[in-house]
Amino acid sequence: MEAWETAVLEAALKAGSHVLATALRGIGCGRREKPVLCACGRPMQSVGLRTKATITLLGAVPFERSLYICPVCEDAACFPGDRLLGIEHTSFSPGVRRLMARAGSRTPFGEAHEDLKVYAHIDVEARDIERIAEQVGRQIAVWRAWQDQALLKSRPEPASAPRIPILYVSFDGTCIPMRKAELEGRRGKQPEGKAKGREVKLGCVFTQTQLDDQGRPLRDPDSTTYVGAIEASGPFGERMYAEALRRGLLQAVRVVVLTDGAKYNKSIAQLHFSNAIHIVDLYHAREHLDELVKLLAPSARTPTRQLRWQTLLDYGDVAQLTAEAERHLPTSASPKKLATKEIAFFRTNAPHMRYACFRQQGFFVGSGVIEAGCRTVIASRLKQSGMFWSLRGANAIIESRCCQMSGRFEDFWESVA
Repeated sequence: MEAWETAVLEAALKAGSHVLATALRGIGCGRREKPVLCACGRPMQSVGLRTKATITLLGAVPFERSLYICPVCEDAACFPGDRLLGIEHTSFSPGVRRLMARAGSRTPFGEAHEDLKVYAHIDVEARDIERIAEQVGRQIAVWRAWQDQALLKSRPEPASAPRIPILYVSFDGTCIPMRKAELEGRRGKQPEGKAKGREVKLGCVFTQTQLDDQGRPLRDPDSTTYVGAIEASGPFGERMYAEALRRGLLQAVRVVVLTDGAKYNKSIAQLHFSNAIHIVDLYHAREHLDELVKLLAPSARTPTRQLRWQTLLDYGDVAQLTAEAERHLPTSASPKKLATKEIAFFRTNAPHMRYACFRQQGFFVGSGVIEAGCRTVIASRLKQSGMFWSLRGANAIIESRCCQMSGRFEDFWESVA
C-alpha cells in the first residue's frame, strides 16, 4: 500500500509541476504596456530571456522571463516576472519559503531539512532553511514594528466591543547561548565575570473571564500572545505596551501585571501600566525567602519558623515576616549584608505581595504562564545543546516564534504575499 501511495504521490507532483510550468509560461516576458524604470528614472531595456529553476511545492519548475538592464547605470538589472511572482532574488517559491520559515523556527535547521524532505518532499539544504527562516523573521520584525508604531501613535479609543474582565501582562527573561563575538565586553556570571549568553526578554498577554469551581482563576483558552527580543528594557517596554494595546488594554476592566520583582520589570510596569495592579510572582518571592533563610542565623532555620514565614508570605503579611527575620540577622558582615538586601526586597515589594487580597479578587498570583513561555517559546528552540547564536539570527527566530505562537503568522504572510 505504501509503495502505491508513494508512486501516485510522485506522479501527482510531477504532473503538477508540468501544469505549473505551463501556467507560468509567458509571465514576465513579451511586450509591456508600461516601461520598466530604473532607480535613476530612465527606461530599462530588455536584453532577452533568462531561465531559472524555481523550487516549488510541486518540485523544481523552470521559469523563463525577460531580463531588463539600465543603459546608463552599471549593474542595474531586474526581472519584472520575478517581482510579480514574489521570487525576486530567490529560487524558492513563496509556498516553499513559508514552509522553510515555519520549519526553521520550530526545530534546528538540520532537523527542519529532514522534516521538509519527509513530510513535504522538498529537498532544501539546512543552510538555505537557516537563511530563509532568519530572513522571514526579520520581515516579521519590520511588520510588527510598523503595526506597533501605528498603535502607539494613534492610541485607539475604547471600542464598543465587549469589555475584557481581566487582562494580564507578564514578562520575564531567560538567557540563551551566544557566539563569542556577541559577548565581547559583556559581564556575566561565569568565572572571571565573563558572560556565556545574553538575556531574551519575553512578554505575554492573556485574559481571564472566569474561575473554576474552587474559586481559582482560569486563563481563557488560546488567549495568550507573546513578544520577545534581546534588547534593552526601554524598547522592550514599548513592545510590551503595544502588544497590550493590540490585545485590548483600553477595553479591560482590570489590568494585572505579573513580574518577578526585578528592577527593570518594575520600571516597565510603572511607566507603561501605572494604573494596573502589580503582583510580584509568589514563586519568585518564595525563592527569595529560601535564600534569606540560608543567610540568617541558625536560629531562623527551624522547621517551625520556616513554616510560619512561608505562611506569612502566602498571606502577604510581609511586614511581620521582615520584622521577625531582622531578629535573626547573622553577625558576620558579608552574610548580614546579603540578608539585609533580601529583606529590603520584601519591604520594597510589599504592596505587590498582598497575596491573600489578590486571591480574594480572583487573580493569578504566580507567573506560570510566562515561565512556561520561556521554556516553550525560547528554550525549546534556542537553548539546545551545541547552539550558539548571533544577535541578528536569534532575534529573527524569536520574532518568528512569537508571531507563530501568537496565531499571527497567517496575518503577516497575507500582508507580504
